[in-house]
Amino acid sequence: MPRNTKRVAALLPFLLLVVTGCTAGPSDRPAVAYHDDESAAQAPQPPEPAPVPGLGGPTADTLHWQDCTPQTTAELGSAPPGMMFSCAQMLSILDAPEAPERGTQRNALIRIGDGTHVPLVVVGDINGEPGTTFAARLAAQLPPEVHNTFDIIGVDRRGTGESDPADCMQPAERESIVGFDPRATERPQLDRLLDSVVSASQECLLTLDERLQAYDSWRTASDLEELRLELGVPKLHLLGRGEASRLLTTYAERYPQSVGRMVLDGAPDPTRDAIGRAESQARAAENAFDEFAERCVARGCPLGEDPRRAVGDLVERTRSTPLPANGSVVPAGRVVRALQLGLRDQSSWPALADALAAGVRGDGTRLAEISAPLLQSQGTAAPWLDGHLITKCNDTTLRVPPQRSSQLAADWVNRFPLFGGLAAQRIVWCGSWPVPQRPLPTPRRGDLPPIPVITTEHDPQTLALGTDHMAQQLPTGVQLRWQGAGHGALGRSTCITDAVARYLVHGAVPTEGMVCPA
Repeated sequence: MPRNTKRVAALLPFLLLVVTGCTAGPSDRPAVAYHDDESAAQAPQPPEPAPVPGLGGPTADTLHWQDCTPQTTAELGSAPPGMMFSCAQMLSILDAPEAPERGTQRNALIRIGDGTHVPLVVVGDINGEPGTTFAARLAAQLPPEVHNTFDIIGVDRRGTGESDPADCMQPAERESIVGFDPRATERPQLDRLLDSVVSASQECLLTLDERLQAYDSWRTASDLEELRLELGVPKLHLLGRGEASRLLTTYAERYPQSVGRMVLDGAPDPTRDAIGRAESQARAAENAFDEFAERCVARGCPLGEDPRRAVGDLVERTRSTPLPANGSVVPAGRVVRALQLGLRDQSSWPALADALAAGVRGDGTRLAEISAPLLQSQGTAAPWLDGHLITKCNDTTLRVPPQRSSQLAADWVNRFPLFGGLAAQRIVWCGSWPVPQRPLPTPRRGDLPPIPVITTEHDPQTLALGTDHMAQQLPTGVQLRWQGAGHGALGRSTCITDAVARYLVHGAVPTEGMVCPA
């Protein structure tokens, strides 16, 4: 991509706001919250939900699928016998702010199935593994009746995986951002983090040019609509985990007539702004760690009888003395990020405990392996950090000045000792970022089909109460709850998975408020 120096000169002041002092931009807090009984009685009645859409027939798509079973099986480590994987590339419109409805965006796709069934599109978090990998991994956990009805379609979101990946930061910048002190609270300390982010942003602007501000959930929603057209189906059946729920509700607001059967698994709170969501994520991670610690002790924990103290001491020690790890080092920030990543999958908790215990003994090798995808390419997939930071800052209109950032950090580090600092740093990331022209819409349509919204009690990424709010905010939301732990319930809770399978396959809407035990 050629380096457009004129555009760099135009946008660079936005990336250097820290030099002249930042001001808070408009909040992305939605206007709708909660009403008292009197105002609720006066409000107009919402329209009736649309009926559950029919499944439709198999695709008549124009995509060129090629077998990628060996590569995908190797990437996953294993796959159920007979499971087939095909890969394809789809072109959509880039639609950058400087060139509306122009340019080209390349999207990587995977299909699990033989192409003779109805497509079910699966979308994952922007801060995790590429969507194609996530879809393949989830497909291996879904019951036979889902596979007998659907071909699972996974999508690498803009700037991630093989969808024109945003591999634009220098390795030293990634190391600085990921490893930054998770207990830093003073403004001079946080200014050093902002310096690293500004430097990374400048390099990404030079590398990506107009693509930089086109990597967001609003435009990715149009990629999903293009996928529907390419697949040749009247409605798109959708499943989103975690932060991807905001992408799917954006799609539903933009293309309501295209929405088929849709499920949200662990959605962030739509009633809070970026600060509120970051605070909720810190609280969620602390709650999940407490559950991890309790279960660890119950099985004979390698971290001893007080895992929170052991991990807290490890973080404090590595603030000044990073752990050695096969020629590299693991500073405190990377320890905490490895912990947060490890908490996502309950089945990996014993391995996470062993990795932390090794860190306590002075060996950071396993913690480095857990956090490596943030910093290093994994096969053909770019480092996760670049696409995460860019999309996050393009998706929110809130900009927090440095003094406010240090206040938040001091408050959150005190209240959420393990994860509060990381939450505050994510607010700092966007402080010098151009404010997007269009905020994501608040989910409010009442003419959609019923939408199951799944809450996981101990989800380290999304606070259970926040996902409950999503179910309540959606006029057609149907709330389900799993009393388990980890990021997302589908494929992990048999009870939840069976209820969702009945909805997807047969159109049977789950019982509102159903609760599944851990």
